[in-house]
Amino acid sequence: MHRWAILTYFTPRVPHLISVTAMNQSWGGTLPNPSPHAEPGLTPAVTHDAVVIVPGIMGSELYDTTTDTVIWGLSRAGWLAKAWLGRRGLTPLQLTPEELAGDYDRVQAPRLLQTPAWSPFLRGIEPYHRLVETVENTVAHRDAVLTFPYDWRLPVAANGRRLAHAARAHLQRWLAHPAHTAARRQAVDERPARLVFIAHSMGGLVTHAALTLGDGNDLPADTRGVMTLGTPFQGSVVAANILNAVQGGPLPLPHRRLAGAAATMPAVHELLPRFRCLEDALDVRELNPSDVADLGGDKDLAKAAADFFAGLYQTPLPHHRPVVGIRQNTVQSMKLVDGVVHASEYCFRTDTDGTVKRDPDGAPRRYQVWGDGTVHRESASLTRRAIPVFAQHGAIANGREACRIVSDFLLEDDHLGPDQAEDGIGLNVPDYVAPDESWDCAISGTDDPSQVEVTIAATEGDWHKNVRFEAIDDDGLGAKITLPDTGLYRITARTDYGPVVTQLVFSAADRDSDDT
Repeated sequence: MHRWAILTYFTPRVPHLISVTAMNQSWGGTLPNPSPHAEPGLTPAVTHDAVVIVPGIMGSELYDTTTDTVIWGLSRAGWLAKAWLGRRGLTPLQLTPEELAGDYDRVQAPRLLQTPAWSPFLRGIEPYHRLVETVENTVAHRDAVLTFPYDWRLPVAANGRRLAHAARAHLQRWLAHPAHTAARRQAVDERPARLVFIAHSMGGLVTHAALTLGDGNDLPADTRGVMTLGTPFQGSVVAANILNAVQGGPLPLPHRRLAGAAATMPAVHELLPRFRCLEDALDVRELNPSDVADLGGDKDLAKAAADFFAGLYQTPLPHHRPVVGIRQNTVQSMKLVDGVVHASEYCFRTDTDGTVKRDPDGAPRRYQVWGDGTVHRESASLTRRAIPVFAQHGAIANGREACRIVSDFLLEDDHLGPDQAEDGIGLNVPDYVAPDESWDCAISGTDDPSQVEVTIAATEGDWHKNVRFEAIDDDGLGAKITLPDTGLYRITARTDYGPVVTQLVFSAADRDSDDT
């Protein structure tokens, strides 16, 4: 994006230089903020296409129609503790026999996540307010934007078919909208609108399914482009950790709670790694359904997931632009010893003939690739062409850099070369800690404490503090942190020269709590 384009989008309103009211009336919609250098009558920088925002796993609120209760996404301060520490906190999330058989009427997804949430292993899940605002400010009218909340427990195929139907209906509504009629006059050749999908995490898999399986399979022809943000196209070792938490050693209670629910969820099995990640003596191979059963998952769900993706990836995404998180410590491989997963932050490479790269002694070579803390870099793209950003997985869709990239993508007519990431830092924190107990926070990418500013703040209330770091090796900083109480806390690390990196940490006592 050119510097003048960034200024056009992000600078404050300057009403005396250009008439926002007049422009809104002309276009019938909400426009980006005008540039202070804009001349009167300048055509606003908006797209006339229809945009669909697809969130990731745990990014939608879930509502149980049989009990009239929200079972995921409540904003109350005590809800996270009740969900992860209460005896029945996650029970409503487990799939029933009827749901496993294909009856999906019990749980509905009314809207995107509205407040920060947290999950073991997946860590912080940020709401999508900034992403939605970015898209709304880059379209000809807010009616051109569709958010697609969905029941993220269910198979990707089921949600993909629903998305295909919703996207088709959204495009038809927008094509008949008066604001579209006005906006398309400014488009090249006055072409009618097409669809643009902006998808985070598992939302990219749902989008791929929609474009491959749904609505008569003609949706790709009406799609101008797909941007994915941290989508695990080849899965993630984190999913193996999730399923293994019940039998994988002395883990905190929330991790065991999640494993019990996840074992029934097709979606979690569809997030299992589908690349060579399992160290087996001097071999490296993919997980098979028997391995999944050994680590605590469901053998049948694992086989169904493998079969599904084998067919899905025969059809490429149309005009795909992947955004990948980089330089964050990310598990990329694993060993399975007596049913226990031992995950590692390195991966393996193969030649084009599928042969694993080996050292002179015949052992597989280990490579550090990093990722976004959940999805390693090579899994987040189906091709080598990707846009790297310094960001943690749960926050990548809401970050400043990603929002700029999304805005630029929406404004394209032709697909230009990908942007390059700024130099930046990595953030490494535990996902679950106890109040009043010290724990380690690490920064990678610099050994100069003066270059980094780190703050930690409660997501609810006024508590916050600055954190001082010290050099711990040639390329890292470390600090001891203690949190005062149960709750969700956001750590923010920033430098003068690169992107801001954030992560959420859940603090609570590791014990059963009453459900009342």
